[in-house]
Order: sequence, then structure tokens, then C-alpha cells
Amino acid sequence: MAKEYSGSPKHHQLEAKRKRLTWILGVSGLCILFYVLGAWQNSTTPTTGSDVYSRVGCDGNATTSGDGNSPVNPSSTNLDFASHHQVEVDSSKTVSQFPPCDMSFSEYTPCQDKVRGRKFDRDMLKYRERHCPTKEELLLCLIPAPPKYKTPFKWPQSRDYAWYDNIPHRELSIEKAIQNWIQVEGDRFRFPGGGTMFPRGADAYIDDIGQLIPLTDGTIRTAVDTGCGVASFGAYLLKRNVLTMSIAPRDTHEAQVQFALERGVPAMIGIMGSQRLPYPARAFDLAHCSRCLIPWQKYDGLYLTEVDRILRPGGYWVLSGPPIHWKKYWRGWERTQEDLKQEQDAIEDVAKRLCWKKVIENNDLSVWQKPINHIECIKSKKVIKTPHICKSDNPDTAWYRDLEACITPLPEVSSSDDVAGGAVEKWPERAFAVPPRISSGSIPGITAEKFREDNELWNDRVEHYKRIISLLPTGRYRNIMDMNAYLGGFAAALLKYPVWVMNVVPANSDHNTLGAIYERGLIGTYQDWCEAFSTYPRTYDLIHASGLFSIYQDRCDITYILLEMDRILRPEGTVIFRDSVELLVKIKSITDGMRWKSQIMDHESGPFNPEKILVAVKTYWTGEATEKQS
Repeated sequence: MAKEYSGSPKHHQLEAKRKRLTWILGVSGLCILFYVLGAWQNSTTPTTGSDVYSRVGCDGNATTSGDGNSPVNPSSTNLDFASHHQVEVDSSKTVSQFPPCDMSFSEYTPCQDKVRGRKFDRDMLKYRERHCPTKEELLLCLIPAPPKYKTPFKWPQSRDYAWYDNIPHRELSIEKAIQNWIQVEGDRFRFPGGGTMFPRGADAYIDDIGQLIPLTDGTIRTAVDTGCGVASFGAYLLKRNVLTMSIAPRDTHEAQVQFALERGVPAMIGIMGSQRLPYPARAFDLAHCSRCLIPWQKYDGLYLTEVDRILRPGGYWVLSGPPIHWKKYWRGWERTQEDLKQEQDAIEDVAKRLCWKKVIENNDLSVWQKPINHIECIKSKKVIKTPHICKSDNPDTAWYRDLEACITPLPEVSSSDDVAGGAVEKWPERAFAVPPRISSGSIPGITAEKFREDNELWNDRVEHYKRIISLLPTGRYRNIMDMNAYLGGFAAALLKYPVWVMNVVPANSDHNTLGAIYERGLIGTYQDWCEAFSTYPRTYDLIHASGLFSIYQDRCDITYILLEMDRILRPEGTVIFRDSVELLVKIKSITDGMRWKSQIMDHESGPFNPEKILVAVKTYWTGEATEKQS
């Protein structure tokens, strides 16, 4: 008789495989469940502001200015690296502590140091240009704030007031008393809005200009004010939606750019000397000089040729002060009528040779306009030989580039009615319209689609910043710097707040995008971050550094970049870093010795993104009047 089987061998094998698969799936599910629970437990929300910092081992003994506001939102997510990264956040090694510099360095501007400048040629004011310290001269200390330093007034009050103790200089209030630049009122300065050539105030002066050119319809958005004083011109243009880059040298008018930035007005230390201004070609819709003392007629019109380079096609140049309206003012200017007439004739001649059109001369104002293209200008060069049109030149190159006595060529056009390089939209549509440099393909690798994606990316990121930096919408921040601006998406996402952004494009960047940033109606500058920035200490409330240290980690010692950030950051100011975990841990190990409090956080997309965010706050501390540290 045949032996009976309960089932076939294939049936048994199938059952065994089903059980093994069920077991594997069950174990995998439990592993995932416990991993998620562990990740959730390690990212619980700190219950107090002090918990935010205590978890990363920061010293909480520093004093504050008394407002009690921590810029970091306690509800933000803390990050535990131990489970995910082979790096140490809380190292047992002793953090190197940086001492305060001597109080004599309180207003130190490394690349515009007056003592170092005396070693250089006075011709074309070269001694007032950028001359940065050698490696041996670099400081390894923290620039101290004045002993009674206070948090600056919030915008818009800061336009009219600044604390005397923050910039203890009375010189301009005495020297420019009649012109109403600045007045001392008790413990503060007041800025009445006066100027050398606008005795009725900047508002009335700007209204006069508005009668001559389209100043308020969105056509003009970006301006440059050369020899800006305390930047009242730029300050009062802001309410007309015109964003002005105010520049002035560090000269005998002590601290004029420092006053401008203390007021919350965009400004830089800069000078018309022997080198190009650090801005791209076709950047500004308006250039302005009000008794700025620049010798426009000298050096074959070299300085006007530089204004021509940075003016957009169809842009305006406004001049007031000597020699304009000389028949009325020549006695007060203490110059002869012949001398002043000769100067004006020379300026008129240079403007004509640059192919500019004189729009009008009305009372104290003269206005010229740059052509929208060079079709007629090229024809005129058959008769007017100089200055010739530059050849084989990148007009956007402007970092330590000598001035040239030639006209910067405009992009070619097919019709005399076309705007060279492409027309821009009126403000505010201009901010998010695709810049002509991008739509024309002038920036390799950057398309209109990438531009739109970048805008969306930074809108999301700024929303995330609002959650982790609770003071962003409150007016606590006014002066903001983006150290690696790319297309200006970060600045554009902040347009709805009462802030302005200095968009910095590294001079050695793979993509020269600063021209596109200006085409958006934003402002900025070139900068090599291995050197100091052209500004005074304590001039920015918030500094943003996205991917910057990945660029510079092999170029120079990042310690000096961080010390420079500390120099230009105001007490209780905030820095946002975005970079790899390894770099942020290195940065944090340095800033822990700079009296900063910091916290590393997850990327806004979650813990699995290798890029992280480091938020740091400079604690409030000041120097002492009797301090004599070397």
C-alpha cells in the first residue's frame, strides 16, 4: 500500500517562505518604529530659551543690553548629532578665547586704515583706496564697542536719530552746523535732513529732482550717491522706493558712512580714485553728486567714464554744487568766474564725448542721460575719437581693476529703439521678473527656470527663518548682509519687511551674478572674504552666510573671516550659517571663543539633509574707557 502524505513538498516550502517574509517585515517595521521614536525623542522642543544654548554647551555668563529678547525662537528644533554623525559638537578640548582689542581699535577699518594709507601715493587719492593689512598685521582679537553702547533706534526712527555714545563724534555737528547735516541733542544725534546743496532739506531737494526726471513711477529703483555725507539723500529716497548705495571715503569728515549705517541707510566706504568702483556695469538707474568734490573734468574725464560704466542704459546723472549755477554762487565758493566756467565747460565736453544727452539745467541742478544703446555713439566716434570704446574687456570686472579711459561698450541691439542688454520692468514687478542677463543667457548655466526655482527656495527658507528667529518681523533687524548672495533670492524674500540687504557676490565666484541682482532692483557689491569689508565696526544687525565657508575653507584661514564678521556685527546681532555639518562644527568651535552663543539646527527639509543651519548671536559686551590691552 502506498504511503500517504499530508501535503506536497512545494506546499511546505511555500509556507516556510511566507513565514520568513512575515518575520522579516515584522522586524523591519519594529526597527523603523523605534528609529522614528528615537529621532522624535532626541529632537524634543527646549522648554526655555536657556535650554536652547545649554544643550550645545555655551557659556551663558555674558551680560545683555537689557531688552531681554533672544533672537532665537525657543520653539525651534534642537539637533542631536551623536546618533547621526561622526563629529563632536561638545568637545572636551578647551575653546580658544579671543581677547578684546584695545579701545583704540573701536572704529578700526582694516582696509581703510589711515596710518597705513599714508604710505601710499596721494595722486588720484590712492592713499584713501583699499589697502588691507598683511598676514602679519591681522588682529586676533575682538573689536570692542564703546563703553556706553546702546542698541540703535529702530527704523524708521533711526533715520532721524542715533545715540551719541555709539558714535561719539561731534565734528560734523560743528563743521556742518549751518548746513544742517547733523545736530547733537542731549544723549543723541538728530539728522534734520539738510545738506550742502539742499538747505530746504533732502525731501524738498528730491522733489525738485522729481520735477526733472521720472523719480517716483518705478522707472528709477537703484541709485548711487558719490560723496554722500551722512546719506540724507539716500535716506529720503527710500520712501520713494529708490534704493541708494551711498559711498564716501574715510577722510577728514570723520565717520560719515558710520553715521549713515547707524541710521539704517545703505552705505559703504568708497572713493573715486584710481580703481573701478566694486559694482558691475549697467547697475544703477541714477547717479548723484551734490558738491561731492570729485574732479569730474580731470584725467580726461576718467571719473565720468566710470559713472558711464555703472549707469544703466537710459540712466541719469544728477549734479548739483560747483560748478553748476556758478553765476549765482561763485563768491560763496571763493573761486573765480573764469575758473568755474572752465570747469563746467570741461564737464559738458566730457559728457558729450560719452554720448550723453543733457536733459536740463534748472537752478542748482543739472541732469544728463546716458543713451539706451550705442548705435549713434559708434557712428559719432568717427568724428569724436576720444574716449574710444573699450575692446576685449569684461565690463563687470571691478575688484581691484584700474580705471580705463575708454567707454564701456553696451550689448549690441538690432534697432535704435532697443535698450542695450534688455529693458527691465518697473518697480516692484522688477524684483521677481527674470533679469535680462539671465533671459539672454549671459550668465552660463543659469536659466529662467533656475531663477524661479531659486525664488521659491528662498521664500520657503525665509519662512523657516521666521520660525527660528523670532525677531525677524519685529523691526529688530534693519541692516542685513548676505555674504554669498547668488541671485539675490534671500534679499527678495525679505522685501516685505522693513529691512535692506547688502548682497555680496564673492569676487572669485564661479558665477558673476551681481549684475542680475541689480537688474532685480536690489543692491550689492563684490568682495573677497579673505579681506575685510569696506565698512565700520558694528554696522549690521543680521549676517547671512549660505555655503560661503565651503568656498573659502581652502583659500584662507576661516578664523579671520569669522573675526571680520564679529567686527561688522552689532552687539546682540545674529548670524545664520548654512553649510555641511563638519564645517559648522568647525565654525562653532571658533565662535565659542568669540563671546557668541550658537545652536546647530536641522535643515528645514528635515534631519536627513546633509546641510545644516547654525544660528549664532553675538552677546552684548563693551570695552572700557581705561582698558589698555595690547
